[in-house]
Amino acid sequence: MDLYYKMLKIDTIVNSIFNSNTYIISDTKSSDAWLVDCGDLEPILTGLEKRQLELKGIFITHTHFDHIYGLNKITKEYPETIIYTSEVGVDALSDSKLNLSKYHEMPFVYEGCNDVVCKEGDNIKLFSEVDMQVIETPGHNPSCLSFYIPIQNVIFTGDSLIPGIKTVTYFPKSNKTLAKESEVKIMHLCNQFTIVHPGHNESILLKYLKG
Repeated sequence: MDLYYKMLKIDTIVNSIFNSNTYIISDTKSSDAWLVDCGDLEPILTGLEKRQLELKGIFITHTHFDHIYGLNKITKEYPETIIYTSEVGVDALSDSKLNLSKYHEMPFVYEGCNDVVCKEGDNIKLFSEVDMQVIETPGHNPSCLSFYIPIQNVIFTGDSLIPGIKTVTYFPKSNKTLAKESEVKIMHLCNQFTIVHPGHNESILLKYLKG
């Protein structure tokens, strides 16, 4: 599903590993583009090249393997790309046990050096009128971040909030209490007209979650 907003275009890529989502964010007045999470390389390259977009950065919702496995390939194509993750996420990018890739017979270690730690309340400028706000939403994994674009009323929640699915908390680093707190935090932050872009499944208007 590709969604257009007042200023933004958000393209959704459903990846081949666990059907995770990668999002391409672009602006109608700019040639810059940003990703949320990074899976299969080819559809990302196709999406960028078709519209002659230059990748600037990648926001990582959490460092489980299915949300990061394309990082090495895409950063070879766009070596200046900045990877935004949490402090915990930096460690997991370089540890196949922490990012769980070792247990899927596809051990992954991020080979780049352009990672930037972001934390609660940080704002990253995407375009001239558009900022990305960082929200810490641990529970599913300690590295979990959600990314909110207030001016467009959209939020990228990774696996911290997947509409219709109970947040998974059976992984070694999961925390059920924190996961519930993060869900509540997201619901309170947003209003009923916020569009949720999760790490799996389709995007949804928040009012359908709030009932």
